[in-house]
Amino acid sequence: MTAALHTSHIASLPLLARGKVRDNYAVGSDRILMVASDRLSAFDVIMGEPIPGKGEILTQMALFWFGRLGHVCPNHLTGEAPESVVTPAEVPQVQGRSMLVQRLKPILVEAVVRGYLAGSGWKEYQESRSVCGVKLPNGLKNASKLPEPIFTPAAKAASGHDENIPYEKVVEMIGPQLAEQIRETSIRIYREAADYALTKGLIIADTKFEFGLDPQGRLVLMDEVLTPDSSRYWPVEGYEAAFARGENPPSYDKQFVRDWLEQVKVDGKPWDKTPPAPHLPQEVIAKTAAKYREALQRLTS
Repeated sequence: MTAALHTSHIASLPLLARGKVRDNYAVGSDRILMVASDRLSAFDVIMGEPIPGKGEILTQMALFWFGRLGHVCPNHLTGEAPESVVTPAEVPQVQGRSMLVQRLKPILVEAVVRGYLAGSGWKEYQESRSVCGVKLPNGLKNASKLPEPIFTPAAKAASGHDENIPYEKVVEMIGPQLAEQIRETSIRIYREAADYALTKGLIIADTKFEFGLDPQGRLVLMDEVLTPDSSRYWPVEGYEAAFARGENPPSYDKQFVRDWLEQVKVDGKPWDKTPPAPHLPQEVIAKTAAKYREALQRLTS
């Protein structure tokens, strides 16, 4: 792995946006250079310390899945080397952690698919026996496997958080035909990915996809896909015991960081989950980096 990169600085290209993890640069009018930094956000706050190797791992996982799932839906990759659009001095910031992609018209719907009940889905189920308007059987528990994968979309709320919305709202936003295409495509991608991951001893509990339209109006899978930042991965071997205890199964993501932040004290009081974030101890950084590495190794070995 190369040196950790908290924030990229590509002076040879115009900066379009910095997200929680990715820095996007314009390449002409029709392409974008997406650089996956090693930043980590928890509770919607970006940590000051990077997780070494995280951006490379996210990029490698996304490329792995784009390669496996191309027959289901076209993706935004151009096939060109990201290093080819920056200066020689900028190559180290780009190498191994970047994708050169088509510029698409983004569809402002988070396409969430759940195969298991967890997170905000479990919370909503306890209140209404449904998730995003999808009725579910009685008697399900935290981390229960659902009878069938369900499409539970989300939209960006004004605060920047994702807000669960019913399917009818998606139809209202983008029309019935495109809504149906996104729902069917998302569930198919999830099924294929989840079936494959199980052969590697990994459960994909839920995931979110982002789509855009190309100049011809075709639906294209974009952003990242099926990484630990956009998906809940559980190891098969820890699932049953945690489920029996009613606990969240161990996961391949930033749970170490979240758990530490939940108990850390700032000036003698619990952290209020607003910037600036507390400084992460080296042990938490190392454990989080190891989890991301393990997920990639299990998946691709």
